[in-house]
Amino acid sequence: MIAKRFKHFAAIDWSGAAGERHRGIAVAICGEGEAAPKLVRPGHRWSRTEVLEWLREDLPADTVVGMDLGISLAFVDRGAFFPGWAESPADAKALWALIDAICEDEPHLSVGAFVDHPEASAHFRRHGGREGMQFGGGRGRFRVTELAQQAMGCTPYSNFNLVGAAQVGKSSLSGMRLLHRLQGALPVWPIDPLPEAGSVVCEIYTTIAAMAAGRSASRSKIRVGAELDTALARLGSAPVGLAGAVDDHTSDALVTAAWLRTVAHDPALWAPAGLTAEIAATEGWTFGAV
Repeated sequence: MIAKRFKHFAAIDWSGAAGERHRGIAVAICGEGEAAPKLVRPGHRWSRTEVLEWLREDLPADTVVGMDLGISLAFVDRGAFFPGWAESPADAKALWALIDAICEDEPHLSVGAFVDHPEASAHFRRHGGREGMQFGGGRGRFRVTELAQQAMGCTPYSNFNLVGAAQVGKSSLSGMRLLHRLQGALPVWPIDPLPEAGSVVCEIYTTIAAMAAGRSASRSKIRVGAELDTALARLGSAPVGLAGAVDDHTSDALVTAAWLRTVAHDPALWAPAGLTAEIAATEGWTFGAV
């Protein structure tokens, strides 16, 4: 086991939707032991920039933070993020910088300018039947970690896909703007090495946490308070005690925070077999994907 240096375990359900404030963002945190995870600022409708400020200024010490977004794009399959584009970045941090630079005039960490960029857009599937020539067809391009998720029974989506209720492309791209602005404040594993002390941000996929809590991949979303408490109990957590309907953004954050508490000290999850130095620098990885 990794020495139990993490004292807090936070999960952020993220959103790439248009606008400033979003029902789809939820932040939950728990400490060591068995106490139930709690929402940060319950009832508050977060903006993406407020999440950035919370991470930079208010995050408790020694926290592992899981963010439900893709921290990079597929690279390994074609040897580049954007094959054929001279400005295609060499690694994930350069990708974050490129996205943030192209979108610098957009408020709320939005990414419209990037997905509509004349070079970048050729690689995305966008609304209105607009599929770029480089999208690749089918379900799109996948990172190595997303193939690992698939082998676990999950149904990942390509971060190049921006269409459909389950798409994660825009949330991932907006998250990359946040990660670029977070540099110097928090390391992002595995693009940055796991630090020997202090806090760290990692990518999570809430379905993996739900499966660990006894749910199937197809029934990963929890929308009833009693089912939320059942899932938390499977993770050794006290109940939250919410009655009736619960939105799945809230339940995703609460369950994933409790799950992180149970697994964050497992060294195998910080060193998955498929993670190479090249993949770490370019595509990153999803914590919990093995």
